[in-house]
Amino acid sequence: MSEVSHREREQRARAAREKRAAFGPDLDLGKYEHAVEEQGYLADLSAVPADERQTLLDTGIVLDGTRQRSATFILKDQSPIHFSTKQEDVEVLSLSQALKTHDWLDQYLWRAIEVDADKYTAHVALEHTDGYFIRSLPGARTTLPVQACLYLGHKKLAQRVHNVIIAEENSELHIITGCSSHPMSTGLHLGVSEFYVKKGARLSFTMIHNWAPGVEVRPRSAAIIEENGVFMSNYLALKPVHAIQMYPSARCVGPNARARFNSVLVALQGSRIDSGSRILLDSPGSKGEIISRTISNGGEIIARGDIQGNAVDVKGHLECRGLILGESGMIRAIPELTGRLARVDLSHEAAVGKIAEEEVEYLMSRGLTRDQATAMIVRGFLKVDIEGLPPELDKEIQKAMEESEGELF
Repeated sequence: MSEVSHREREQRARAAREKRAAFGPDLDLGKYEHAVEEQGYLADLSAVPADERQTLLDTGIVLDGTRQRSATFILKDQSPIHFSTKQEDVEVLSLSQALKTHDWLDQYLWRAIEVDADKYTAHVALEHTDGYFIRSLPGARTTLPVQACLYLGHKKLAQRVHNVIIAEENSELHIITGCSSHPMSTGLHLGVSEFYVKKGARLSFTMIHNWAPGVEVRPRSAAIIEENGVFMSNYLALKPVHAIQMYPSARCVGPNARARFNSVLVALQGSRIDSGSRILLDSPGSKGEIISRTISNGGEIIARGDIQGNAVDVKGHLECRGLILGESGMIRAIPELTGRLARVDLSHEAAVGKIAEEEVEYLMSRGLTRDQATAMIVRGFLKVDIEGLPPELDKEIQKAMEESEGELF
C-alpha cells in the first residue's frame, strides 16, 4: 500500500479548492456556514431529542428495542454524538478516534478516492472532518446490520463527513446508513466514503436518503475489492431534495471480485438528481452489475452507468429503466460500456417511458381504483431483487419503499 505524505495530500487539495466537479451545477461553498457548535456525546440513545427521533426513524435508524442492530453510529452536523457496538468482532468508532487507536489507518485515507477529485473532496480534506470508521475483523459475520446516521440539523451548514469502511479477509459486513436533515433545513452535505473489501470478504452497504427540499447533496464514494470479494451498494432516494450529484465507483482489483450497484431514485417537482455508478473490472474473472430504477413526477433525473472491462474473462451488465408519471418531468439514461480486450462480456439495456394505459385498465377491471392500479404498477416497477441480504436489512428496504408511495401520488 503506497503512502502519501500529509504535506503532499494537503498541497493537492489546496490546488483543487476551486476545481469544478465533472457533473452537476457548480456550488458556491462560500454561501454556507462551516463552523458550528460542537454537539455533546450521547451515551444513551433515548436522549435523542423528541423532534429528531421521527426523522431518524424514517431513514431506518433504530433508537429503541423494536428492531435489532449489531452496532450504531450517529453524527449530527459535524460531531459524532454516539457510537457503540454489540458485536466484539466489529469495530465502530468515529474516524478521529479510530486514527488515534490504529496507527496504520492513515494509510487508507484518500486511497480509494483522489483528494483532488473536485472542490468538494478538497474541502473535506482541508477542513477538520470527522465521520465513521466501521471494520469487521477477519472471519467476522454480521447477520444484523450495523446502522449509521448522518443528520444535518443546523440551517445553511456545509456538513463534512469522511467515512472509512473495511471488511477484513473472509468477513461479512452489512451496513444501513440513513442520511437525513431537519424538515426545514437548507444546507449542503459533503460525504466522502471509502470502502475496502479484502480477500473473500462480503460487504453490503444500504443508504437511504431523506433530505429536506432545500438541501444540496454531494456524496463521493469508492470501493476497492480484492480477490473473491463482494461489494453491494443499495441506494434509495425517495423523498424531496433540492439536488443530488453523485457517481460512486467500484474497482475490482482481485481475481473473481464482484461489484453490484442497485439504485432506486424518485424526483418530485423541484428536485434534480444526477446519479451514476461506475465499475472497473481490472482483474481476470471479475464481474459487475449496475441496476437502476428511476421515477420522475415533475423532477429531473440523469441516470448514468459505466462499466469498463480491463481484464480477460470479465462480465458486466448495466440496466437503466425510467418511468415518468404525470405530464411533466425528465429522465435521461446514459449507459456506457468500454471493453479493452477481446475476452470481455459487457451488455446494457435502457428504457424510459410511462405507465401503459392498458395495464391500468386491466387492473381496474379486476376491481382496483385508478390510483390503486397505478400504485401497484409503480410498486412492481421499483422492485429490485437484491441477493445475499440478511432478512432484517431486506425488510428495512421494503419498508422505506412502502413509506415513499405517498410522496408519488
